[in-house]
Amino acid sequence: MGLKTEISWKRRAEDGEKIEVYAQRAGNEWTFFFRARRFDQWQSLPKPPLEDWLELLDAVDRRIQRRLARPEEGPRLRKHVQEIFPAADL
Repeated sequence: MGLKTEISWKRRAEDGEKIEVYAQRAGNEWTFFFRARRFDQWQSLPKPPLEDWLELLDAVDRRIQRRLARPEEGPRLRKHVQEIFPAADL
C-alpha cells in the first residue's frame, strides 16, 4: 500500500492568475509542477512556496486517514518541510 505518486490542487499565482499545481513523488523526493491552463505544458516549479508544501502535507494526511498512504509518510514529509522552512508552524 504505497502513496499515490501524484497529488494536485489549484491556487492563485502571485499575479492573481489561477494555476494548477501537482507534486510527484519518486522515492522520498517530491517534485512540483504547475500550469496555467488545462492544455498548457506542465512546467517545473523548482522552489515551491510553503503554501504548496502545506497543500501537499494536507493531502498526504487525508490519504493516511483513508488508509491510502502509510502512516509514516506524514511525519517524514512534515520533517522535510520543517527543514526547508524552519520558521513554519506545522
